[in-house]
Amino acid sequence: MTPPRALVLGGAGFLGSHLCERLLEQGCLVTAVDDFSTGSRANVARFRSAPRFRFERRDVSVPFQLKGPFDWIFNLASPASPVHYQADPVRTTLTNVLGTLHALRLAVKHQARILQASTSEVYGDPEVHPQPECYWGNVNSIGLRSCYDEGKRCAESLAMDYVRVHGADLRLVRIFNTYGPRMAIDDGRVVSNFIVQALRGEDLTVYGDGSQTRSFCYVDDLIEGFLLFMRQNSEIGPLNLGNPSDFTVLELAQTVIALTGSKSRIIHQPLPADDPKLRRPDISKAQASLGFAPKVELREGLRRTIEALGTTLARKNESGVHVVASGEPPLARASSGRRSS
Repeated sequence: MTPPRALVLGGAGFLGSHLCERLLEQGCLVTAVDDFSTGSRANVARFRSAPRFRFERRDVSVPFQLKGPFDWIFNLASPASPVHYQADPVRTTLTNVLGTLHALRLAVKHQARILQASTSEVYGDPEVHPQPECYWGNVNSIGLRSCYDEGKRCAESLAMDYVRVHGADLRLVRIFNTYGPRMAIDDGRVVSNFIVQALRGEDLTVYGDGSQTRSFCYVDDLIEGFLLFMRQNSEIGPLNLGNPSDFTVLELAQTVIALTGSKSRIIHQPLPADDPKLRRPDISKAQASLGFAPKVELREGLRRTIEALGTTLARKNESGVHVVASGEPPLARASSGRRSS
């Protein structure tokens, strides 16, 4: 069977670059598109010499044409962390709505299957826990996070209408908190924030009392879920993908301190507006239709992420950026035999 010809919109981002890597490993011809507004040149530079990889710099919110043909299109193009999507909220909305429109048009033109990346943020600050796909959410449509939350909700509506009106071959996925190597050190997400603060010997900032819960899916598990979803023919979504185990933010902070061997303290700051108190996916639908089951436990995933971010910080330090060492090498005092907390 000939490997699919794949297009990855947002291919220089955290998730996009891992997806490109996995697709190349499986023999696919891969075209990646990114405008580097939040993606990293380094993320795609690693593939530049691959004969089956092509990169184009484009803004997906502007109409574009790409030389195909394509069998699979993955639309991951959007800022995904509060720091990034709130920096230019108008552009965030347009990227999610217009970018999705252009991706869907391209999919119909090439008769390609399209995976539309949505988010757990469509559930808002949920009144149902864990969150199943049938839950419609509790979202503030005019808040500081609405450019992303409502942008993704509108993109979902547009994608489903393209199925009904134009016969688009859609796979609609709702992504829950994901972490791993290649996270940006300044993206403001809780895992990267805590790791960078701990490695620098800074206090870890917990917003609120830390009792709010999150589920954390290691990036390799999520990418496996993407590919399982694209290869099956019975389910179009929406489909939750994430880790069904949840942890409090305070537990995460304590685990990161233990794994890094940092002497950092935990300090508390006021909770941001509309920050969800609960977040955990009900993945029973993905388990039944795909056989999806995350395999990497939190401690192991954090170890890998700490090593990767530690290397990134060391390189920045060599470039003249001030980085405070934590007293011992990362993981020096970690207990390898302990299970995820």
